Amino acid sequence: MNFDFSDDQKQLRDEARKYLAEHSAPKAVREVLDGKAAYDKALWKGLAEMGFLGVAIPESYGGSGAGHLELCVIAEEIGRALAPVPFSSTVYLAAEALMLAGSDAQKQKWLPKIASGEAIGTLALFEGKGNPSPQAIKLTASNGTLNGVKRPVPDGAIADFAIVAARAGSSGRETDISLFIADLKSDGVEVKALTNVDPTRGQAEIAFRNCKAEPLGHANEGWSIVTQVLDRAAVLIAFEQVGGADRALEMGRDYALDRIAFGRPIGSFQAVKHMLADMYVSATLARSNCYYGAWALSTNASELPEAAASARISATQAFQHCAKNNIQVHGGMGFTWEFDCHMYYRRANALALGLGSLSYWEDALIDRMRKRNAA
Repeated sequence: MNFDFSDDQKQLRDEARKYLAEHSAPKAVREVLDGKAAYDKALWKGLAEMGFLGVAIPESYGGSGAGHLELCVIAEEIGRALAPVPFSSTVYLAAEALMLAGSDAQKQKWLPKIASGEAIGTLALFEGKGNPSPQAIKLTASNGTLNGVKRPVPDGAIADFAIVAARAGSSGRETDISLFIADLKSDGVEVKALTNVDPTRGQAEIAFRNCKAEPLGHANEGWSIVTQVLDRAAVLIAFEQVGGADRALEMGRDYALDRIAFGRPIGSFQAVKHMLADMYVSATLARSNCYYGAWALSTNASELPEAAASARISATQAFQHCAKNNIQVHGGMGFTWEFDCHMYYRRANALALGLGSLSYWEDALIDRMRKRNAA
């Protein structure tokens, strides 16, 4: 398969890069990292005004209806700039769940608010340590009310609503799982912010106590929807990871060219050359898998599950590898608070666990390939 983005999509990427370079510079990221704000509200508003929040949302629901390829190129720039906004939780998770399973009324209520930046959404899936699985979901739904605790919930402390995975049966099978929309500002919701490795991507614990919620999609089909949402989000977050990996590589390269040791740039030393070359190979391999994922996502191809897992695995490895070795190239200075290396290292590790661990996606890829070969 030979895939590349169109000239218009590349131009969109350039515009997003230019905008984020100006409005999400390292100084702005540090404002959130230092705890001076939960997220960059001005940047969030600006992204909405630029049309970036609604780029994949249909025009009939307040978006531009451009599509997922356009969202992929924006995601790459979000990752490159370490944008401290709830973009992934709202756009990749909540909006995708609504577009997949929401009723027309639910879409009319929430999607225009997402596109305009008025509402922040999230997916409340995890209930402690472990990877995504229907068996791990203990929060219950009965008579239109939710009871239980979700943690960690991405951007849960600042979200206005959540798509909640709940157990609505007792058979122990995945068909017991249903999805609900919960207004996080309503009665019966207690939110507690959690500390994590990357404060620019916040997490929270949300307790539901007889909280009224509205069903999303058909009953007992919640896990099927969750799986589709995770696959879509895996591709989009992989583009964020590739953007971050590329920027970490650039930082290492630039420092290696400027730093002089023994009368020569350190980039002329073989050990540093090899380190940067390994970073480049890792990032390029990840980009190849991401392009495959973008094609599968935009065409809703049957290969999307495998393509999503491949993109997720390679991009996670690349971002962690590049972020770690960027610190090594910088030497002792790379470990200091004043240099920006640690911000990329933080984001790389935060994104590595956001949708499940690397081993979870590796197992998923093997399982999906076996099923396809057996079909």
